[in-house]
Amino acid sequence: MPDSRSRGWTLAIVSVALFMVVLDNLVVSVALPSIHRDLGASIQALEWTVNAYVLSYAVLLLTGAALGDRYGRRRMFVIAISLFTVSSAAAALAPSTGLLIAARASQGVGAALATPLTLTLLAAAFPPARRGVAIGVWSGISGIAVALGPLVGGAVIQAVNWHWIFWINVPIGLVLIPVAALRLSESHGPSRQLDVRGLILASTGLFGIVFGLVRSQSLGWTSPEIGIALGAGVVLVALFIRHELRTPAPMLPMSFFARRSFAVTNVVSMAMYFGMFGSIFFLSQFLQNVLHNTPLQAGVKLLVWTGATMIVAPLAGFFSERYGSRLFMAAGLGLQALALGWLASLTAVNETYASMIAPFILAGAGMALVFAPSANAVLASVRTDQAGQASGATNAIRELGGVLGVAVLATVFTSHGSYASPQAYVDGVVPALWIGASVLAAGALVALVLPFGRVAAVSERAGELAADGAPAIASVPAEMPVPAHAPAPSRAAA
Repeated sequence: MPDSRSRGWTLAIVSVALFMVVLDNLVVSVALPSIHRDLGASIQALEWTVNAYVLSYAVLLLTGAALGDRYGRRRMFVIAISLFTVSSAAAALAPSTGLLIAARASQGVGAALATPLTLTLLAAAFPPARRGVAIGVWSGISGIAVALGPLVGGAVIQAVNWHWIFWINVPIGLVLIPVAALRLSESHGPSRQLDVRGLILASTGLFGIVFGLVRSQSLGWTSPEIGIALGAGVVLVALFIRHELRTPAPMLPMSFFARRSFAVTNVVSMAMYFGMFGSIFFLSQFLQNVLHNTPLQAGVKLLVWTGATMIVAPLAGFFSERYGSRLFMAAGLGLQALALGWLASLTAVNETYASMIAPFILAGAGMALVFAPSANAVLASVRTDQAGQASGATNAIRELGGVLGVAVLATVFTSHGSYASPQAYVDGVVPALWIGASVLAAGALVALVLPFGRVAAVSERAGELAADGAPAIASVPAEMPVPAHAPAPSRAAA
């Protein structure tokens, strides 16, 4: 296990990398009008400026984890950050929308390779007793990026131009690459074999699903193109599952999903990304289209929401490590459902920003109560050497939830309203918010299925690992020490 100084370097490096990736995904949304004016981009081209990143990112998250397990997590992390940095420079220099879209797709590849490795490297560096605090900080850094994304994008565009939202990544990446190469410890996954067939099936299947969801926003759900893409994607994912059940060295062991903590946590994460990120997509536009804020003003006002996430996340990580993730995750989704329902009931053309502050705070705090506890729950349900596979699966599932949320809520929005006027926008956004709130409320109920407490985690996980052929008594206590002061709950937890 690395010493305290090495752990500090690891936490700093993976947090900066995560910050850069999350920030870049968010700053682009406020730059679209400027890109349209500068490059003469069509609406479809602007759509793909965002979607090219989302598509490659969501599709390749499992691949990033698998390559890290096979070739070395530090090595793949350095390669990923290098690719992201070079792609950022290419995006900043892009003279046309076609080259900008290509650079954005390449950025998504780099981000997909790096994101699951940030959590895997963190899990390998910190002992279980300190992992909760580290994950809380990691989640808080992500919250800071979410908070600053619209603000930084609006400020940079207003002060300079849209090119600089990409140039920001270059000096950060140039510093991060050599530091990561020197300071991170190398580690590998449980299997050194690369599951090539699994990689192909997973990547092509996820591509079909994500492509269909992304394009459904412009083509509609009844389009033959959407039906073919989604159908092919589902078939390929089914073939991937069948292959993973049979291969001796799977890139994603299906036994993970037989463990209650892992399966329930992923359902909860998908519900949160569906409901909350689909709703944020419209609420950020509400501030501009209905309340007539500039992009910079909208970014500043969203700090109330995202700032609450940043403050609460480290605390949620610390306490969920001690007391288990169940109540935190259920409460988090419940708060988010309450916040969206509150906003839906208030939303009107004459609404004031002051009336939105309290539900914004509730929503941000609710998100924070899910981020770190869900990461803790996933890591607690697998062995440390399986963290890469588990992290890749979880990231892919929740990204699918976010894409699905935007697609479904966009369909609800367009069936009830439009961008034609502030009132038409309100008519569309209110039912969309209620759908988001309903999905979050359902997710809160699912979270209650999680096993309760922290002590019983050892006994349930011991049984799970024993079923997988792992030495339960030898491996579980070493990875999951139980606080001496914790009471013995009556139900098992993972």
